[in-house]
Amino acid sequence: MTGQHRIVVLGAGYAGLAAARRLADKARGAEITVVDSRTHFVERVRLHQQAAGQRIPAWDLRERLAGKKIRFVRASATELDTEQKRVLLDTAAALDYDTLVYALGSSADLDGVPGVAEHACSVSTPEDTAGFAAVAGTVVVVGNGATGIELAAELAETQTDSHVVLLGSAEPGAWLSARAQAHIRRVLERLGVEIRSDAKVIEVTAAGVRLADGTTIESAATVWTAGFGVPDLAARAGLEVDATGRVLTDSSLRSTTHPDIYAAGDSAVVAGPGGRELRMACATALPTGKYAADAIAARLRGAEPDTLRFRYVVQCVSLGRRDGVIQALHADDSPARAVLTGRVAAWVKEGIVRGAAWAARP
Repeated sequence: MTGQHRIVVLGAGYAGLAAARRLADKARGAEITVVDSRTHFVERVRLHQQAAGQRIPAWDLRERLAGKKIRFVRASATELDTEQKRVLLDTAAALDYDTLVYALGSSADLDGVPGVAEHACSVSTPEDTAGFAAVAGTVVVVGNGATGIELAAELAETQTDSHVVLLGSAEPGAWLSARAQAHIRRVLERLGVEIRSDAKVIEVTAAGVRLADGTTIESAATVWTAGFGVPDLAARAGLEVDATGRVLTDSSLRSTTHPDIYAAGDSAVVAGPGGRELRMACATALPTGKYAADAIAARLRGAEPDTLRFRYVVQCVSLGRRDGVIQALHADDSPARAVLTGRVAAWVKEGIVRGAAWAARP
């Protein structure tokens, strides 16, 4: 026991690293430990590029964190003992904490539809993307949210031997403005993507997917991007969570049931403008990770943290390497009138992605 305040950060994604970096600057004298199962940070928002066979940046966590005097432990948390304030690891070791930052992020939801776990790939982790980068034939991408759109465009642009089919129950980009939706469809069709916006997948098989209308689409590979899940560690530990397992938080991102635990990023339920829950996104992870650190540092000084001030500004969707959509947003995440498209949008998106990596990098 050193007498230092022990802060353990679970997860070295955008939220966890943003929190650790900020804590190193603001929680002077605290002992900060980051736990993650990987040795390298990979930009998750570029995984659709890796899936298409492109190399994406990665950097060594231990080396970068050491520069900020942050300890790094390569492991996965298996149990959270909130009474003893201890994290049990898959290495048979344990870490004691005074304050915990829960930033374990999210992964693909592979359990909601029969056959997905057995027969589909995903793009939620670096390991997931290895299975279909060089597939020749039909690639079915299930889910026409941002991940599905970006993946379909990237594969169609770079994998010329593949025929890409994008399946979803709504128009690609349906949450965006009509102008943005029209541009997305136009670019996808120009790239040769077959779009099915009336499709509900009810089963994935080794040969393809089966739809609710009884039809079957054969595929050489099926990629599942329709929804994300979170680890069940918090739920098993007795923290108050929502139906998906995300930690419920108060106005300062503390667990509503365990005030020594803060949650940020995809694994947290965070109220945004207008009472609307913040969505899972890098644009949410970075500021909530920073704010959780600010709140912890304030309380260590004996002060109360300032109110979280958050608003969305834009949403970026890449359409291959030479096109994209930048949708201006109202504070509550609804689409505003302004939309930027084309090559300039692709450049802006690249700049934002690089900026996000810089913001997380210790």
